[in-house]
Amino acid sequence: MRVDRFLKLSRVVKRRSYAQEMITHGAVRVGGVPVRSSRGLKPGDIIEVAFPRKILTIKVTSVDESLLKRGGEAFELIGQKQVSDDQRPW
Repeated sequence: MRVDRFLKLSRVVKRRSYAQEMITHGAVRVGGVPVRSSRGLKPGDIIEVAFPRKILTIKVTSVDESLLKRGGEAFELIGQKQVSDDQRPW
């Protein structure tokens, strides 16, 4: 499953277009490396998502689209780090 679609279906971000914009700006990393929207995900991948005031680190547990559409759990939250106003996440 594509990274942008996973972020949208798992409800990490509200819209897929927002996920694509974040990926374009380098705010999403898989395994510590910036990715493109089309990168495929598999269970066990570690995703870091930088929001303006926090960085979420999640582990993918499922990429089953039907499970995601029903609202099932697709990731496990590993960590959440707060970022102050004067710092940039990356």
